[in-house]
Amino acid sequence: MISIFIVFIVFAIFILFYINKLTNTLCIQKEIPEERQHMVFRTINVLITILLISSFVEILYT
Repeated sequence: MISIFIVFIVFAIFILFYINKLTNTLCIQKEIPEERQHMVFRTINVLITILLISSFVEILYT
């Protein structure tokens, strides 16, 4: 149980960093203004975090 938790945390951190890298590339490519980039990053990070938490709960209870 603990090993699943540790592996999932490492996986989640990797996913969040990679998604942030992709979001930064998107902002640069689409020339999103600096003022709006903060909102884009926040929205994407919240949605990815919800997805990761729901995935963890699903793995935990199956």
